[in-house]
Amino acid sequence: MDVYVLSALAFGLSFVFALGGVGSAIVLVPVMHWFGVPFNEAKPTGLFVNTVSLLGSSLSNIRQGKLDFTLGLPIILGSVLFAPLGAYASTFIPEKVVLGLFVCFLLFSSNMMLFFKGGKYKDQFRNDRPVVQLGGIGAIAGFISGLLGVGGGGFIAPAMMLLGFNPKKIAAVTAFVVPFSSLTGFVAYWSMGHFNPAVALPVGLAASAGGYLGAYVMQSRLSPATVKRLLAVCILGLGVRMLFKLI
Repeated sequence: MDVYVLSALAFGLSFVFALGGVGSAIVLVPVMHWFGVPFNEAKPTGLFVNTVSLLGSSLSNIRQGKLDFTLGLPIILGSVLFAPLGAYASTFIPEKVVLGLFVCFLLFSSNMMLFFKGGKYKDQFRNDRPVVQLGGIGAIAGFISGLLGVGGGGFIAPAMMLLGFNPKKIAAVTAFVVPFSSLTGFVAYWSMGHFNPAVALPVGLAASAGGYLGAYVMQSRLSPATVKRLLAVCILGLGVRMLFKLI
């Protein structure tokens, strides 16, 4: 395991995925595992990447007044409470089962990116705050985040779209929630002794730098929707490959 190679991969993956407005932890965790990093060390590294990389997006949304705090707070509360539970649960579940769940998440995320359309809710977005439903979304997203080390954004966004919320608000809320669920999941893994700073810090910082640069290039030159579809195909291929390795 060469930390320099992993850091270079993290930088490259984060750069490419940021071009489509997608976090890289979803692919960084399995790639690190393939390179010999124990799965329970790769997951907190992914959570560390989520925490660091999305803090900047959240601060930017707050400064620009894009964030609806009352919409995000129930989701944050649910995710913060359940992310540590997901992390602790992962230590009692056989690794092969967790890898199988990871495959399911990859297949789910890629198909949502490819086929889910929120346009049918155009001009009829809801403005109420169903606290129980939002808290439930946060709880599920937080548990997934802690269990798999990928952040819960892949679940939060489509779930909120299905409830009929404005996609622009959803993007800001997701960027605001994921660092909280990721941080609490990360702390849980750290408390259990699964955090390896010699790997997580250089890989996490490289991924954050790549994500920042990719976001800058995306805003100035590229269509994120087109790139996102290409990344979805990559995630789908990754999920299929992991599935065949498990069978």
